[in-house]
Amino acid sequence: MKASDVLVQCLENEGVEYVFGIPGKETLDIVDSLARSTKIKFINVRHEQGAAFMADVYGRLSGKAGVCLATLGPGATNLLTGISSANLDHSPVVALTGQAPFERQHSESHQYVDIVKIFEPITKWSTQIKESQSIPTTIRKAFNIAKMAKPGSVVIEFPEHLATQEIPNKPLPVKMFPPTIPINEIFQDALAVIRKYKKPFILIGNGVVREQAANELLTFIDALQSPAAHSFMAKGVLAKKHPQNFFTFGFRERDLVLQGIEEADLLIVIGFDFVEALPKEWNKKKLPVLHIDSMPAEINEYYPVEVELIGNIKYILKQFNQFNIEKKAWEPFGNLGKKIKQSYYIGQKISQVPPLLTIENMLAVIEAQCTENTIVISDVGSHKISIARTYQPKQPNRLILSNGLASMGIAIPGSIGAKLACPNDPVICITGDGGALMNISEIETAKRLGFSFIIIILNDSILKLEQVMMNKKFGESFGVSFSNPDFVQLAESFGVKGKKITTFKDFEESLKKVIESPEELCLFDVCVNN
Repeated sequence: MKASDVLVQCLENEGVEYVFGIPGKETLDIVDSLARSTKIKFINVRHEQGAAFMADVYGRLSGKAGVCLATLGPGATNLLTGISSANLDHSPVVALTGQAPFERQHSESHQYVDIVKIFEPITKWSTQIKESQSIPTTIRKAFNIAKMAKPGSVVIEFPEHLATQEIPNKPLPVKMFPPTIPINEIFQDALAVIRKYKKPFILIGNGVVREQAANELLTFIDALQSPAAHSFMAKGVLAKKHPQNFFTFGFRERDLVLQGIEEADLLIVIGFDFVEALPKEWNKKKLPVLHIDSMPAEINEYYPVEVELIGNIKYILKQFNQFNIEKKAWEPFGNLGKKIKQSYYIGQKISQVPPLLTIENMLAVIEAQCTENTIVISDVGSHKISIARTYQPKQPNRLILSNGLASMGIAIPGSIGAKLACPNDPVICITGDGGALMNISEIETAKRLGFSFIIIILNDSILKLEQVMMNKKFGESFGVSFSNPDFVQLAESFGVKGKKITTFKDFEESLKKVIESPEELCLFDVCVNN
């Protein structure tokens, strides 16, 4: 069997449903083999960065590894941003790239760059297939590495001349990872630590979402009755009205939650990734830590671990809940929960008459009209900070952010990945005008696939976050303003319904109408009030 056919059958064996990419000369055999697959659909995109972002979000929401494909040279390097973003946000992604034949890899050659070396620093594993018969082993290892704790991205380089070689078809069996939990003595040590302190504070990280441990964590929190806060990517674990919910931490300014954290005497840190916010930003008092995660702690002076519970977070908490967890009910001083709600505009009624078209007011409308399963995908910019503070998803993994790399351009292609992973769930894409134009060509991909979701472009012709930072640092800003196309006409040129929104009432009515009849892709060009 042709080697590229074997590669595709190995992908089928891994349960791959979609491959996102752009064909190139060095990957034509792979694409030809994909064309004959009855289990995998090849999604041809408009830019390889979009392909990587689609694979990232698909991987987060499906629990499977997202797969993307690019040719050698510029095709592969175009994947870099999306692949590194997936790796830092711990999304399982496997990227396949073409490469020149071996005889062209030893001297200067057209489009040849060392893809393996380029990707090594930003992936869990980067490798070249040097022998076609190693394809089954390489693919099995790649998917294992991409999905095992903590998940991340893997890159496989496939030289062009190997694709047509005849080899046996022997995909390796796929085996599930058995869940691991600590021995009983470690649980007893953790219980002793909880008994030792009076004011624990729980910090919830993205690992709780990745390992589907939200229900077990809720049981733990209800038993302990101590305050808790989410990282950006863990939002939705606690309901908005949960009495222990102190919302979100990880902001560098006006982070009111820090007042509650600093009042504690123990931090119970569960599934938290340091890439979201370094401990020195939220544990300035160097409080002792009970660490619960799939990986051992990266210990430093701001993260002084007393006990570690290492293994599958869901099973650790399930086992922990079998013990008699001593109640440690307390509330941070000064009605902190109410102050956070007021500062972050959480659950507040819109009081302006007429209401202003601000991001906070828009989020209130979106939250009110969202279902339990609505997926909101935010691009990167000042609006992301507002969303992280204000918007309260009704379930875990219903708010998608690029937080580790914080890469602009993820929202539109990410929405395509979301619709493929969760075809029956509503998707709302929120992006600034800066991020939108980075991958707006993927609107054509979404339209071609027949998807219906909402794209909200916040149009203010400026990189607002950078403007604010420059004004604070220098007293003025430079290089942050630009002009925009007519986004409505641009949408319509793709065959997509577009509408310009200039008032809050228009936004509220238009959003409601589209949500009630979600039959087509639509774009709102929103002239926001800064």
